Order: sequence, then structure tokens, then C-alpha cells
Amino acid sequence: MKETSGKVFSIAADNPPIPGCTVSKSVYSENGFDIAHFSMAKDTDISAESYMYTKLWLTDAGVLEAFDNNSSVNTVSEGQIFITPTDTPIGARAITDCVYTEIALREDTKMNEILKAGEVITLRDLLPYQEEKIVNMDLINNSHMKFVIMSFDKGTGLSEHAAPGEALVFALDGEAVIGYEGKEYHIKAGENFKFDKSGKHYIKAAEKFKMALLLTLD
Repeated sequence: MKETSGKVFSIAADNPPIPGCTVSKSVYSENGFDIAHFSMAKDTDISAESYMYTKLWLTDAGVLEAFDNNSSVNTVSEGQIFITPTDTPIGARAITDCVYTEIALREDTKMNEILKAGEVITLRDLLPYQEEKIVNMDLINNSHMKFVIMSFDKGTGLSEHAAPGEALVFALDGEAVIGYEGKEYHIKAGENFKFDKSGKHYIKAAEKFKMALLLTLD
């Protein structure tokens, strides 16, 4: 992925909208999967088009509207995802300045049944906190990509291990400490972090903490 590892950053801050414009940045394209960041100035749009495969739109900042050829389908706010239907023209319109990450899946990708085409889902609401526990749910899980959400009770964490592929963290709620290659980084809701393949890391929840993890595998 074309992101810098070993630092806390913000996809939204790194991709500010340009007045009157839509901007896209491809950060990954392998094995039939594509990941890109889009920044859209208020009132700009991307025309409705149909695809044979599903896309996940994860809003990093602002408010995005998904629309078909006739009317609005749904609005997607920060921390929410929209699952595009297949074979139905869907476009994107910026209600405010907005930034979103698009994850384009292969036609044969199997998703968790909780993800339904045409629906908006608030990621942090999918999992509860459990006392002294870590809760995890796979949303996408195949041989080339995983998209996982996790909740950590305060004080819980993952011991040091090596990433099996490149991984992008989306902090959804609370705060945590990420240990990466011998250094510690504090991350909070709305921020991001990238691990390189084989990068040694651990996570400790400074407060209750929820995150999404997008993992790409060779």
C-alpha cells in the first residue's frame, strides 16, 4: 500500500478536498482488489455507474451521498461504510467536503452476511465492548484480503507479532498504544496507522478502543 508505515497519520488530513474538484489516489491494486482514497469538494459528484463487483465506501471525513440515476440512496458519514450493489448504477456526491476510502472487491469475494448491498453501517456499532476481553469480527476474509473490526476493553491488547502482510488501521473509537518496530505510538479515533509486511507490532488499549484493520496478502 502506498502509505508510510511506522507513524500515526490521518487519511482525511493527507487528502484534503480541492474546491470544485474530485481527486482520487490509488494506494493498492493487486490480485483483483483495489484500494483508493477519494477527496471531493462540497457539491461535486462522481457519475452513477454500474459494476459487476462490490465496493465498500468508508468515509474518513465529511458526508457522502450515494445516489442512483433517479434519487438519493443513502448518506454516509465519518466512520460509516456503504456497500454498493452490483449491476446497479451508483454514484457519489459530496454533501460537505469529504474524504472516503474505496475498497473494490473481486467478483468472487465472500463477505460477512452482516454486510448488505445498498446499506450504510456504522463500523464501531457492529461490536460491543466486553469486560477484560477483545472481540473480533471478520467482514471480509479470503486468501488475498481481510477486513476485520475489533474492540478492546481498557488494558487489553495483542502481544507482539509480525504482520503477515501490509495492514492499514482505522481507529474508530477510544485510544490505544501501538508498538511498532521498537517504538510506541498513541492513536485515537479518526487516525490511521500502517504496518509493513513482517513488521513487528503490538496493541494496548489505553482506554476502550475499537478499530478496523484492512490486511492485504500476497
